Amino acid sequence: MKTLVTSILSFAFAVSLGSAVLAQEATPANGAAPAHHAESETPHYPLKEPKEEEWTFAGPFGHYDKGQLQRGLKVYTEVCSACHSMNLVPFRMLDELGYSEAQVKAFSANYEVQDGPNAAGEMFTRKAVPSDHFPAPFANAEAAAASNNGAAPPDFSLIAKAREVERGFPQFVFDIFTQYQEGGPDYIHALLTGYEEPPAGFQVAQGSHYNPYFHAAAVLAMPKPLSDGQVTYDDGAPATVDQYSRDVSAFLMWAAEPHLEERKRTGFMVMIFLAIFTVLIYLTKRSIYANKEH
Repeated sequence: MKTLVTSILSFAFAVSLGSAVLAQEATPANGAAPAHHAESETPHYPLKEPKEEEWTFAGPFGHYDKGQLQRGLKVYTEVCSACHSMNLVPFRMLDELGYSEAQVKAFSANYEVQDGPNAAGEMFTRKAVPSDHFPAPFANAEAAAASNNGAAPPDFSLIAKAREVERGFPQFVFDIFTQYQEGGPDYIHALLTGYEEPPAGFQVAQGSHYNPYFHAAAVLAMPKPLSDGQVTYDDGAPATVDQYSRDVSAFLMWAAEPHLEERKRTGFMVMIFLAIFTVLIYLTKRSIYANKEH
């Protein structure tokens, strides 16, 4: 048995080492498409893998930083909401970010939503209330695409869970034990800060923008959305693209998984219960079979 386990581990190490070497050869340092790809072949995207960032909600005891979430909400409302909807998030959930009931009502009143029909059978608009959801900036997907170079901006409600970059073997095995679940925020942060000039010889179509961190291609329709000094924070946090990207990435993680802290607390208690239960079962077995012949 020991020999079998040793053989399996040796094989896994050899495969992971070979994969790392091939990946290093396949992707050049500047993030351009691999030079040895034939024209008929499709390079592996993203051209650059997102870097693991430090998040307060990482790990089994992670928690959200409410100050960061409030800053992320500010970035979303002042920048991202012009193109991206968040249809699954109601205003009332903002109380989890540390806002009072009166503040949530005042915030929601800044938006208008469609309601009805009224007594005359007609639809009408009214000021939003906490029970309403964040309204979409466009009437439908076709209108969104027409206003954004033919590409409808995705909804942001679950984007932090939907845009996770796959991690190959053996990294995904280690992720099981480290509880790595921050691939979405890592990707969003990398994408927002990853706009750069294309490498020499790389043709970028008009209306497209080069970003080696994009998960589907080397270019995307969305221009660089953030710039230094674009949003003024009330708490004095740095007004930089990196800070904006971190804050809005954390906010979108909260929007996708608002009950993360509760889930982790519940999971921790369940693990403690299972550990105690296992010990009790073992001691019970020892007590029952202690005087029996084997």
